[in-house]
Amino acid sequence: MKFSENWLRELVEIQADRAELAHALTMAGLEVEELTVLGEGLDGVVVGEIIAAEKHPEADRLQVCKVAVGQGEPLQIVCGAPNARVGLKAPLAMLGAVLPGGITIKAAKLRGVESSGMLCSAKELGIDTDASGLMELPANAPVGQPLARFLGLPDASIELKLTPNRPDCLGLVGLAHDVAALFGSRVLVPVQDPAPVASDARRGIRLDAGSDAPRYLGRVIEGIDASARSPLWLAERLRRAGLRPISAVVDVTNYVMLELGQPLHAFDNDTLDGDIVVRHARAGETLKLLDGSDAKLDEGFVLIADERKALAVAGVMGGHHSRVTDATRNIFLESAHFAPSAIMGRARKLGLHTDASHRFERGVDPELPNRALERATELLLSIAGGKAGPVLVAENPADLPKPATVALRRARLARVLGVAVPDEEVTRIFTALGMTVQVTADGWQITAPTSRFDIEREEDLIEEVARVHGYDRIPTHTPAGALSLAPEPEARIGELPLREQLAARGYYEAVNLSFVSTELLARWGHAESLVPLANPLSADLAVMRPSLLPGLVEALRHNRARQQERVRLFEVARVFAAGDPPVETPSLAIAACGAARAEQWAEPGRPYDFFDLKGELDALLAWGGEPGRWSLHADGLPSWLHPGRSARVARDGETVGHLGALHPQLAKALDLGPDVHVLEIALAPLLDRRLPKARPVPRFPSVRRDIAVEVPEEVRWSQIEQTVRGTLGSVLKELKLFDRYSGKGVDIGRKSLAMGLILQDASRTLTDDDADRCVRDAVAALESTCKAKLRG
Repeated sequence: MKFSENWLRELVEIQADRAELAHALTMAGLEVEELTVLGEGLDGVVVGEIIAAEKHPEADRLQVCKVAVGQGEPLQIVCGAPNARVGLKAPLAMLGAVLPGGITIKAAKLRGVESSGMLCSAKELGIDTDASGLMELPANAPVGQPLARFLGLPDASIELKLTPNRPDCLGLVGLAHDVAALFGSRVLVPVQDPAPVASDARRGIRLDAGSDAPRYLGRVIEGIDASARSPLWLAERLRRAGLRPISAVVDVTNYVMLELGQPLHAFDNDTLDGDIVVRHARAGETLKLLDGSDAKLDEGFVLIADERKALAVAGVMGGHHSRVTDATRNIFLESAHFAPSAIMGRARKLGLHTDASHRFERGVDPELPNRALERATELLLSIAGGKAGPVLVAENPADLPKPATVALRRARLARVLGVAVPDEEVTRIFTALGMTVQVTADGWQITAPTSRFDIEREEDLIEEVARVHGYDRIPTHTPAGALSLAPEPEARIGELPLREQLAARGYYEAVNLSFVSTELLARWGHAESLVPLANPLSADLAVMRPSLLPGLVEALRHNRARQQERVRLFEVARVFAAGDPPVETPSLAIAACGAARAEQWAEPGRPYDFFDLKGELDALLAWGGEPGRWSLHADGLPSWLHPGRSARVARDGETVGHLGALHPQLAKALDLGPDVHVLEIALAPLLDRRLPKARPVPRFPSVRRDIAVEVPEEVRWSQIEQTVRGTLGSVLKELKLFDRYSGKGVDIGRKSLAMGLILQDASRTLTDDDADRCVRDAVAALESTCKAKLRG
């Protein structure tokens, strides 16, 4: 928000200088981002009029001008500006004047011709950046008057960096209320009277966009002179607010937007057909905008249209066909309220950012449209003439936001701020901010104006008191009170120890955005149960991630593209699935590629494989103390995993994750090699831990028996392990697989597995007969369930 300091001072009493004003605004949360002083040091610069101009005898691009300054003889000035001409009124720096750039004006000879002063551009005076020619002043500018007095200088252009919750300060009148509260003064904005109605010209209005556009006002103004030039005071205020004067109609709508905060738009009434219709765009509908671009629209856009065609993208930009030109004589002037959610992100989707969208996205006071329409009409009639028709109103009152009434407790205010603010000061602050105050027994009932979308709860009111009363007036206290430590449940592993464990195993933690592109998810086969963003930052960040792996593998690919062949990454974060509200699931993901171990001399290098990743998982499962509840299965694999080098992870039979190598097709699409292995698992079951229980050291020795069985190739080790553990029960303390063999001596389609059974009883020493019986029971169970055969 950029504005003229002098303009603000006309709207509110300010008993403070420029520096104090800027400091007060910043301390109240309205940060002054830039302050540019305009028109200081213009002593000796007056309004001059060129009464004669002849070509310089020695230079083609110079003219010798006679300039009247209102007294004495005209001055001879040599000027090279392309727009210097007889009758032009422009700033003239007299001899001895010192311009803002430090240039002192002295008598000089230019190519042998004396020059007694300098005709100036706006840039040379430090007023504007325009250096294309002399600054052209209106024909009624009084010759000889000091330029500073004529232009209302000195002044300052102040730019505020407003937070999104303060759209009310995107208009100077709204800002004036804050300034009045800060300085204990009053707002000087007069009541807006209705403009005189001199025409019966009308146009029907239909609202077909529901709650997205609950209020729309308009009026026809006939017989205007669209080519009329805006008065100097209006044009200068626009310039100092960073806007270039264009034409009377555009300048007036911009001026009212800056003054009140309400965007408006004018259509050439003669180009409209039938009623005005406020509706949603149709799929595939297009509209050529004022900037010449073609907007491709969908059902998410709200349009202003007539009976036949689209006229404007609501809250963003008008259309080219219905624009106002110098030939326009009749206009339809609109002023509307749109729901912020209906405008949010629409301009960005079209690659635009307009002053109107900036305001509508944040929220514009729904009571402003009529006031803004009357103010714009008043200005237009005075500048461009014409006859105004009646104000035409269409609205759905039920869809309009209602003023919020919030209770503020006196005790709560004192407790939060740490200082007691006098009751009369609290009442003064809220009254100055345009709120309705009702004193109650324990505090106040505050009704916020419709412009204050940010007032929703008691804390919002406390913030208002704090920032206006002054943060620097609130004392600093050391927090006091008894702090209770949250108990650490022993049945759960903390996320921090999990991160430390993975870091100790050589993995680097990655932190990726929670948003991904639909294109990337499509490569991974994620097409269902997605959570799209209503207002994405970009097309590449349009969907909440349903899995950690797409982003983590992208990070791996990024590192690999920068000559990092051995990459180890993990991420602990949430994934999202569609629901009401969306379902958030904390998860762990691991991605690794390259050599299994760092380069060394003690052992030959080999690539990272499935069993390395499974070993990492086994280490994490053992940490929880209940690895027997977990199992791996070769069925039910997602499409992004290699069908022969992957597994489904289950806990108590329920699937909680997957691990394995990336599918070759996906690895090729992502420009990765075949050695990338990934794991993703739900975090909650992984962090569950069996409660530690002290047990006596076994008094009796363990017994080991080794057996080798021949089983079909499709039988998994997890099935064999489950069978043996289920058969032997608590006597089996450990089961170790130490050999796998297939080849000569083993039938085709079968494999030999050698395992060690560690047996131990807590009450006695196991005999050879006991151990042999356990072996027989285990073999018999394997023969019946796994088609096993004992090898001799």
